[in-house]
Amino acid sequence: MSGEKPSNAVGGDDVVALPSPPDLEVTARPRRRSFTAAYKAALLAELDGCQHSGEIGAVLRREGIYSSSVAKWRQQRRDGVLAAIKRGPPARMASAKPATDDETRALRRENAKLRRELEVAQLAIDIQKKVAALMEIGLTGSDGEP
Repeated sequence: MSGEKPSNAVGGDDVVALPSPPDLEVTARPRRRSFTAAYKAALLAELDGCQHSGEIGAVLRREGIYSSSVAKWRQQRRDGVLAAIKRGPPARMASAKPATDDETRALRRENAKLRRELEVAQLAIDIQKKVAALMEIGLTGSDGEP
């Protein structure tokens, strides 16, 4: 017994690797999960094939899906929208025809004309503000009586 090590002795040939601690870092902005139409259809087919009590719940827990999502997907399937779901930005509308040089010149002339009119209107507004300020000074005398 003198050559035996106690069962709680440290060291020796029995090395046990400890698992690494879980990453506790929280992402700055969580991403919403998105499901493809094919995934939704396959999951609905699997749920429709469930025969026994508790199978649907087991599938939903396994996939991490809420029953409200399944209800919405079933409604989409009934309405025929599920097959037409496409993700991504909407397609750009191509213009009917590109602007010609004549149209471009006309639009530039109109733009310049409108800019000149805007400058004149701004000058008129500035003058009105100054006149209003002068009239207020002239209306009230130094003693405060009109």
